[in-house]
Amino acid sequence: MYFILAIIFIILFSVYILNLPVFGRLPKGERQKKIISLPNYKNGAIENQSPTPALPEDVSYWMVIKEMIKGNAASIPKSAIPNQTPDFNRSEKLKITWFGHSSYLIQIDGINILVDPVFSNRTSPFQFLGTKNFLGTDFLNLEDLPNLDIILITHDHYDHLDYNSILKLRDRTSRFVTSLGVGEHLEHWGIPSNQITELAWGEEISPLVNISFTAAPARHFSGRRFKRNQTAWSSFILKTKNNNIYLGGDSGYDEHFKVIGETYGPFDLAILECGQYNKMWPLIHMFPEEVVQASIDLNARTLLPVHWGKFKLALHDWDEPIKRLTKKADELHFPIITPKIGETFTLEENQPSSQWWINL
Repeated sequence: MYFILAIIFIILFSVYILNLPVFGRLPKGERQKKIISLPNYKNGAIENQSPTPALPEDVSYWMVIKEMIKGNAASIPKSAIPNQTPDFNRSEKLKITWFGHSSYLIQIDGINILVDPVFSNRTSPFQFLGTKNFLGTDFLNLEDLPNLDIILITHDHYDHLDYNSILKLRDRTSRFVTSLGVGEHLEHWGIPSNQITELAWGEEISPLVNISFTAAPARHFSGRRFKRNQTAWSSFILKTKNNNIYLGGDSGYDEHFKVIGETYGPFDLAILECGQYNKMWPLIHMFPEEVVQASIDLNARTLLPVHWGKFKLALHDWDEPIKRLTKKADELHFPIITPKIGETFTLEENQPSSQWWINL
């Protein structure tokens, strides 16, 4: 009897936990119908353009778990990450502030666009689980952010779509642009449907004068619970009056970069992931050398590497991604921008290039 009661309790508790708001909600209704109608929706899930298993055939989840338990002491910096006070004054010229990992503010044509805002201490459904953000990266109060015209969400992973940050920011903007299906989470968290625009790959929206977003492919996956790939993941092309910018989100390397470059390029700037890679999951995140090659494929003039410098989500040394990337960029004479966290720069006048991570 006690065993049966324990099993019932565990089941009920699990159902309760998985229905907490932080996990979001799976698409339903018309939104689900549109997802099912996608040409790359097959066998009950959205697929990448190329076959993309989460792990290679010779790698098991048990192998990943063992390596995670083993850990790496150098995956966390010994000293605090340096940061600077941002400049949030509206700008006509292209101005960007990186907040660490994949969160950054784009200011252009007097418009403020916040991308993938994650300002919680951990990229986890619960703030008592997971590794904490690096010392020095928790320097900004969300109340200090300027009023936002648009919040862009590339996909629904916890290190890109943060429940607590969205709750604090939902009254600071009237427009959300995101990948198809992610709007279900946002609506579940109290954001009106008329403030949400969801795009499938190839779809374009012009929410404000002189600004357009086009969703493009990425090689990744999605999901906040156990069931994966029920919402889309995307890169985005941001076209303004004077600039063309590629917002990469998360992606493994593939031919889509060259196709996007030929179709939508050249780009003044490519903002691409750099970090959280491993040989055990080689297809869903790029290695640093591939990031430089992807920038070349995109026909980008310069590169801003993100998705590093704030959270430990892989096994490599915390500064290995940027060291490998800068080495490859130097070999290929490809320009890169390396701001400190919080440092605001303009593309035309001020492109930070200091190697601030050395000796940390």
